[in-house]
Amino acid sequence: MTDLKFLEYLEGFLTDSRKEKFLKILENRTNHFTIAMEDVYQLHNTSAVMRSCEVFGIQELNVVEQKFGKRIDTEIAMGAQKWVDINRFNTMQNCIDSVKEKGYQIIATTPHNDSCLLHEFDITKRSAIFFGTEKQGLSQEVIDQADGFLKIPMVGFTESLNISVSAAIIIQDITSRLRQSTIDWKLNDEEILAKRLLWAKNSIKDIKRIEERYYAEINH
Repeated sequence: MTDLKFLEYLEGFLTDSRKEKFLKILENRTNHFTIAMEDVYQLHNTSAVMRSCEVFGIQELNVVEQKFGKRIDTEIAMGAQKWVDINRFNTMQNCIDSVKEKGYQIIATTPHNDSCLLHEFDITKRSAIFFGTEKQGLSQEVIDQADGFLKIPMVGFTESLNISVSAAIIIQDITSRLRQSTIDWKLNDEEILAKRLLWAKNSIKDIKRIEERYYAEINH
């Protein structure tokens, strides 16, 4: 449970317009979909996908770091790492198990013969959308455990798109349709409170000192 008194204390350091901005953005945040990325080698692609999640309202991004170490490219992420929850995993199986425990179906993005076209994708189910590496695509491990396959219809000579472009197209499409639907896709009250607290922390300089001072005062 979120510490409401601590939240109120921290929000006292924020402007009214900042607090209103948080509430407005949280109204459009969702955990109905989550995104997962498998061992993406090019760092800017991870950062760009994170930015797309933030812009289009997906709250969680799952990153598998089985082969390549990761760091956030702040120039491309444009601060998105402050507002999107990043879940990191050492193995793909750990990532799959985690999203399944949260009630998501596994959707693999691939030009698989049985893939569903993007505009036909059923948005009613909670889904974890998996994207693969730049060259090899998704591993067989994901393909074998996928509940469904998804692809972007293309009519040119090129058979694939850059991962960050593919992710942006898919995320924009499914989130736009979600907001126009009657599905209960929004964050619940507790999730909103938790994000308000985290975002307040991420907005305040010298947060460690302020946090220490708060707890010292209430325990005095």
